[in-house]
Amino acid sequence: MSINTEHFAAANKATVDSLLSVANTALASAERIAALNLNTARAAIEDTAAGVKTVIEAKDPQAALAAQKALAQPAIEKAVAYSRSVYEISSQTQQELAKMVEAQFGEFQKSVAGLVDLAAKSAPAGSEGAVAAVQSAIAAANSAFGNMNAVAKQFTETAQKNIASALNQGKK
Repeated sequence: MSINTEHFAAANKATVDSLLSVANTALASAERIAALNLNTARAAIEDTAAGVKTVIEAKDPQAALAAQKALAQPAIEKAVAYSRSVYEISSQTQQELAKMVEAQFGEFQKSVAGLVDLAAKSAPAGSEGAVAAVQSAIAAANSAFGNMNAVAKQFTETAQKNIASALNQGKK
């Protein structure tokens, strides 16, 4: 009975630790996005005030128009930089969460393999076929997870390249 209780307690602790890691990663990401948004808003207010002051101080309509045009390019560059920063934070968070999922799946695979081995050793005679079927199903699930993981990584890499390209185009 103590072995089952110890396994149960260890599994619960691992689950809580895993959830805390995910929560901390998500909160750290949200904190970085919030700081970025605050700094961006502060800079936008300062830039707008300076821009309004420049336009108001213009001597004639042509000078006011020229001042407005001069303000447009830095605003575009700042918008691109903001988008890039949001993308980088999101991408880093996604990578950290993916690593956590992979690690958890690896631990799950080990646990299931251990349980199947234990079941195989204590299974009654003649149940080899059922044990083999379970092992085959586990191998298929592992293969499917590996394939899904590879596709997800390819999709992420392609999306990252597309976003980087779009950001570079926006800069131009």
